[in-house]
Parts: sequence; C-alpha cells; structure tokens
Amino acid sequence: MAIILFDDNASQTLLPLTYTRPVANLRIGILTIAEKWAKYLNTGYSYHTRDYLQAKFPIEISEENIFINGSFCPDEYLLESIDKLQNGEALKYNGLLVAVKLNSTDAKSFNVDQDFGRTVDHTHTPVSITHPEEIFRKNDIELRKDFQLLTKGRTSATISTTNTIIGEDFFAEDSATAECSTFNTKNGPIYLGNNADVWEGTHIRGAFALCDNSQVKMGAKIYGATTIGPFSRVGGEINNSIIWGYSSKGHEGYLGNSVMGEWCNIGADSNNSNLKNNYAEVKLWDYTTEHFRKTGLQFCGLIMADHAKCGINTMFNTGTVVGVSANVFGAGYPHNFIPDFSWGGASGFEVYSLNKMLETTQKVFDRREHRSFDQVEQDILAYVFELTADYRNARMK
Repeated sequence: MAIILFDDNASQTLLPLTYTRPVANLRIGILTIAEKWAKYLNTGYSYHTRDYLQAKFPIEISEENIFINGSFCPDEYLLESIDKLQNGEALKYNGLLVAVKLNSTDAKSFNVDQDFGRTVDHTHTPVSITHPEEIFRKNDIELRKDFQLLTKGRTSATISTTNTIIGEDFFAEDSATAECSTFNTKNGPIYLGNNADVWEGTHIRGAFALCDNSQVKMGAKIYGATTIGPFSRVGGEINNSIIWGYSSKGHEGYLGNSVMGEWCNIGADSNNSNLKNNYAEVKLWDYTTEHFRKTGLQFCGLIMADHAKCGINTMFNTGTVVGVSANVFGAGYPHNFIPDFSWGGASGFEVYSLNKMLETTQKVFDRREHRSFDQVEQDILAYVFELTADYRNARMK
C-alpha cells in the first residue's frame, strides 16, 4: 500500500512557505508531516503536488494507494478511520477531503476536487495546518506526539554529567552531545537528535527538539515550544519558533513566535517583534487575497520562506512575512510584507535578480557536501521567480 500525500487549497493559504515544497514536507513538531505518516504506517511515501514541484517530489503509484491530505497530522483516530476505508471510499472532515483509497487506475487520475461517491465523515478534531502561524501555534502538540513516537520503548543515551536535567522527559540519541547546560522538561519534553550538539552555558525549556546534525551555540536561551531542524545552528534567544533545517540564527538577537524555512540566515543582533505596542491583534499578509489577514493572535512574529536572509541588526515588525529568496538589510523597520526575490530594506526594495540569487545559493549548497544545487532545484526557484513577479511589481511601484 503506497502513501501519497496530496496538496489541496492549503498549498495556497500557506504561501510563501509552500512555494518550494508540498504541504506535507512542512516540519511541525520534530518531523515533517510526511515523515510522521510514514513512521505511523511503517512505509514509504510520495507526493501529489503542483507540476513544477513534481520533479523534486515525484509521485509513486502502486496497485493499492492511500491518498492523504498533506495538511493533516496523523493521530490514532485518523489512523483508525483510514484503516477502515474500502477501495474507492473517501474520508472527509468538515467537508474537506482527508484521505481516499484508490487502485492504480483511479490513482493516475486523482483530483482533489473530484466526487468519490462513497464518503465517511471523521468526527474527531485532528491537527491540521492551513495558515503559516498555525505551525508555531500547534508546534507544542506535535512536539509531544513526535517525542512519544520516536522514543517509545527506547532509553535515552547518557550525556555528560556537567549538564543539569530537570524532569523526566529528556531523550538524547547516541551521538548527541551537550556540556554545562540546563534542560528543563517540566513544561514539555526535550529531544536531541543524532549528532546534535548543545554548547556550554545554554538554558533550554521544553518542549524542544534539536534535530540531527544541528548545534545550539554558547549561552543560548531557548523556550518552548521550539524546533530546530537538521543541519542548523542557533544562538541568542528563541521562543516558540520552528526552523525547518539548513538554516542559521547563530548570533544574539530574538526570534519569537516565528517560522523559518530552509537555507535561511539571520544576521547578528537581528530581532523580530512578536507583540504590537498597542497589544492589538496581529495581521499577516495573505497571498490568496493580496491583503493582510487577521490571525486572532496577540503574539505573532516572523514568517520567513526558504532561501531568505537578513543582514546584521535587522528589525522585523510584528507579523512580518518574508518571501522566498528575499534579502533584507539596512536600518529601520522594513514593511510587514517583503515580496519574494526582493533586495533591500526600510529605505526601499529592488528586484533580487535570479542569476545573482542562484550564484549565492550555489555557494550556500557547496557548504553541504551531501546536498547538490542541481537543475531541479534551480528550475523550482526560476519558476517561483516568475510566479511571484506580480507581487513584487505591485509593492515596488
């Protein structure tokens, strides 16, 4: 039985985070949504996504297939409901397609909007994400679930006695290291992945995950619920934020109630605001309406898409959205929406040319021996550059 994670309208409402990936490739908790489903169902997975992403995220159809909505995180109730589905039968929640079982012939013509005839309603409330702020808002729930999923029946490796561990829900993989740091699990579990390294003088409160091959630098202060994805390096102060991987926030400065994509870099002493001076509800830029959308949140910080970067001492307003491959620098507060492939800051922006961006990205990839900036990666960014031209043109007039 093949698992195929499909995109629905969430691929649009989660922009700019989903310009460069399927929805199920988003990280929330410790794992990506796709990795969660694969772990629970003990099998591989593929994606049914937009055409320009399919070369990097190909679909693999077998004789029997389960199409699962990539915006839904698995739980025991969803797993039970999906397991009971018959071939050709669809599972829905509040009218939204969650899953459907299809043979190979029907799978080849799958469309999220088609009528499957036989449907079953799911009655339990699942965890799903449809807007960027829901990733940090629901990260605590998924961190706890993933912690249990990854550690059940296992024993944590022993870390250096120079550390102080408060509480019981601490787990370190065998190759994880830490020295002279405190880990407080009273408010949530703490997980250290393979080759994860916590440097001296760090203070961490759960829930927290430091994924494979990532580091926390000396003297960092991290509050839950926070996830640092693989091959990342962080320092300074971080609160309730998710960094997906291959990104750096290595210096002093505050990151709170935020989401950072892959291949991002935050310059030294950069900060984001996560609370307005008047304590008003935060609004975020919405690509689907081309207006700012009410979030219902008082605390909401920075949403930064893949390949975006900012220079030293950058100041981000409450509820700022930074698009794919934007490069932000200079004094003052830039606008709350910084379009994809923008270059500049508070004094104004110009287009970050595709060729210059690709040159820089090649250098960034070269620092990772196991990752290649191949033609597939370049084609995706070139497509996104064209796809986002109207947003840039409208904001730079």
